[in-house]
Amino acid sequence: MQNSFDEKILEEADTWLKLGQSVVLATVVQTWGSSPRPTGSRMIVNEHGDFSGSVSGGCVESAVVRECLDLIQNKTKCKKIEFKVSNESAWEVGLACGGEIAVYLETIQ
Repeated sequence: MQNSFDEKILEEADTWLKLGQSVVLATVVQTWGSSPRPTGSRMIVNEHGDFSGSVSGGCVESAVVRECLDLIQNKTKCKKIEFKVSNESAWEVGLACGGEIAVYLETIQ
């Protein structure tokens, strides 16, 4: 079942695709501890760095956008990324509160 939020980002992705832009779908596939968004949360990113939807909070989403742009640039189909509080960059990506998330990135056509 899709909610209106999912429909909005999928419609936006369709618009970007029709404009000939590359698009990556980011989906939260696993969470541990404190997490701002639940499993199944989605965000799309186009080749210009524009995005719609949400997979976490500010710094994490900035990192996800960078990873999506890397996927597009390298013509990679998919990638799983994890943000853990134990990483040295935990404070940088906003997970210092104890949460961890895994996000699956996939190029859509």
